[in-house]
Amino acid sequence: MLIGLKYKNRKINVDVKRCNLFWMVKGLMFTRREKARALLLFDFKKPRRMKIHSFFCSKFLAVWLDEENNIIEKRIVYSFNPFILPKKKFSRLVEIPCNSRYEDILKSLDEH
Repeated sequence: MLIGLKYKNRKINVDVKRCNLFWMVKGLMFTRREKARALLLFDFKKPRRMKIHSFFCSKFLAVWLDEENNIIEKRIVYSFNPFILPKKKFSRLVEIPCNSRYEDILKSLDEH
């Protein structure tokens, strides 16, 4: 599934895997960094604020979106962080692994 992230008056297309309940729980845990795909973990009908964790994950970029795919917040998340909470409510969460497949997208979002 292709999703267009709106950032600084431009649109960045990311091919993401839409997640069912199993993948929402698993996320990027136990996935090898270079083989990992970007995940659309949460797609809520109403905006909410909730924490995530990064146990057993390689480094990834968490991107919190509003209902129109505007980026509300983005943050590089490192392994074994038990408490990652965005500052505002969000409608969608995309996890983008920091690997060679998404190198151009990470640079476009000013993250390294």
